[in-house]
This record gives sequence, C-alpha cells and structure tokens, in this order.
Amino acid sequence: MSAVPHRALHAVLFDMDGTLVDTERLWLRTVEEEARGLGLALTEADLPSVLGRAVGACAEHLASRAGGADPARLAASLGRRFTERVRGRVVPLPGALELLTALRTAGTPTALVSASPRPVVDTVLDVLGRDLFTTSVAEGETPRTKPSPDPYRAALTALGADPARCVAVEDTPTGVASAEAAGCTVLAVPSYTPIPPAPRRTVVRTLLEADPALLERLATTGWESAAARRLEHRTVPGDRRH
Repeated sequence: MSAVPHRALHAVLFDMDGTLVDTERLWLRTVEEEARGLGLALTEADLPSVLGRAVGACAEHLASRAGGADPARLAASLGRRFTERVRGRVVPLPGALELLTALRTAGTPTALVSASPRPVVDTVLDVLGRDLFTTSVAEGETPRTKPSPDPYRAALTALGADPARCVAVEDTPTGVASAEAAGCTVLAVPSYTPIPPAPRRTVVRTLLEADPALLERLATTGWESAAARRLEHRTVPGDRRH
C-alpha cells in the first residue's frame, strides 16, 4: 500500500440539526404539534421517519398515519412553524463553535449538509457564522435528500474533495446512511436514536470529544481502508489447482 499523504483530511462535512445546533428538539416539538392537530401522538416508532428526514418526507409519514391528510399542506405548515422556531431559538451545541473555529484555523474546508429547507439553513449559517463554512447544501437542492447520498455528493463536488479523505459528522442513522453511501468516514454524535460503531464509523457522546487531530486520524484510517479495497480489486487471483 502507498504511504498516507501528509494530510489525509481533505474536508469535514457537518449535518446541522442535532449535530451543530439544538434544533432537533425544536423540530420534534413542531412535528408533535402538527401530529396533535391530526389527532395523532408521536411514539418512538415514528422517530426513524421523522429525525434526519426532509420536511416533505416527514409530512408524507404523518399523512399516511392520519389517512387522507394532504402531504403538501402538512409540509408547508411544518416548514413554516419550524422556520419561525429556529429564527428565535438557535443554540449551538457544546463544542460546535470550538471545532468549527479550529478547523478554519487549520485551513480545513467545511460543508454544512442539511435535510432542512434553505431558509432554515441560512438562519443557522447567520448564527454560527457563514465564514466557518466553505459551502452548504439544503433540502431541495439535490435530486434526492438523506438517506440518499446525493446531498453529500453535492457538497463533495463543490469542495472538490475525495470522499475517502473526508469525515462527515452526523447525529441520526438517516444522516449516517447518507454520508457512508457517499463514501465518507463518519463521526457519529447520536442525539435521540442510538448509533452503533462500525467500520469507518466512530461514535462520541458530544462534539467536545472531537478536535482536528481526531478527524485527521479518522480520515487517515478511511483513506487507508479505501486504498486497500482498491488494491484488492486490482489484484488478479492466481491459478487455482485442484
């Protein structure tokens, strides 16, 4: 295997809701209110269809449970309520600003990759600081949203970065699936749903446990794994004798 480059880490791609800012709680409250208006009560069984999902996907889930509700109307109401909440109550999660600032100081490109609509993303960018991000991707700006890899692939293209040398930071299984399908190593910071460790996936409790050195190590491991897989694919098996 060839030597690892001096800096394996090309970029860090961040989810937004529940990862950098405490908006997952606001989103759940919004969905719960919308559900109550339909005569529904959210349960743990609903969380995979609600957390980390686009507004439209969540609206379709509520409509299917309600039986006959209009998904488009629900999506518009969810989006309006959530945007209003975020504008007044955006709170960075512990360690988020410190990590983003350290990456900027180190000259590491970053992206914000979200399943939230652009008005919500722009509100959060204004709070966190637009100068902390090289690019951003919002819901509706790719053919498919999470758990499809499309949002991460769009961010990687904008950054001109090799996914095997990038780390994605996510808080939900939906987001983790999106980032891994795009080829990124993942640092998971679970919010409401547990996320188990896996190959090329490290789990921490909060962003206070993360720093550029950790992300560099994760990128190095991911790059080495990808290089090993490429080498295996190029290897021609020898003759088999029976």
